[in-house]
Amino acid sequence: MLAVGLLMVSGLSATSADAAPSSANAAPELGVRFYPDGDGQCDGPTNPPERWVTAPDWTSTIRLDTDNRAGGCQLAFGIYDPSNTLAGLNVTYTWMVEPGSDESQCENEGTHTIPIKTFRTFGDNIRVDTDGRAGWCNLTFALSGRSDIRLDVQWYGDGGRDASGQCKGYIPQGGWDTVDETKSVTVGDDTDGRAGGCYLSLRLSRSF
Repeated sequence: MLAVGLLMVSGLSATSADAAPSSANAAPELGVRFYPDGDGQCDGPTNPPERWVTAPDWTSTIRLDTDNRAGGCQLAFGIYDPSNTLAGLNVTYTWMVEPGSDESQCENEGTHTIPIKTFRTFGDNIRVDTDGRAGWCNLTFALSGRSDIRLDVQWYGDGGRDASGQCKGYIPQGGWDTVDETKSVTVGDDTDGRAGGCYLSLRLSRSF
């Protein structure tokens, strides 16, 4: 496993470190926006739909369990960086249909930037609506511009493993895959009427 450190501004004196937190020395936050647009197929913290955690904590786990019920799940990501700790970093999420699959399950396909701003905001929503139609959708995370930043990805099904073949590229619960400048990470969502769903959680970290 990679060593993980708090994403804090370096060089703080003891006096400033003991002072009340301010935007000048605050750690970045990673945000997930996740909510249903139909029948309840999107489990996890959806009320409120926007949740933020301070790096390097894990985001609240969300569970995708779309099927033939009406509606799907809306999903987007953001990074709040009030102290400009992440200057130069670019992070993207790409939502694409698996070749040969029904692309209507994977709405708003393409590569979307995770905004890194001094205010809390999110990138474009992607819509997850996998069901009994053929194939599945792939979600790929990538980053560039900083060799010291990592994005850890947890992706697993009910029982901590796969959910009847629905969570492509899963890693058993408690493990994760890591995105860095040299490696992207792709997970595949093939949830449908089969039992179980897929869980996703992210962590922004820094290696030393």
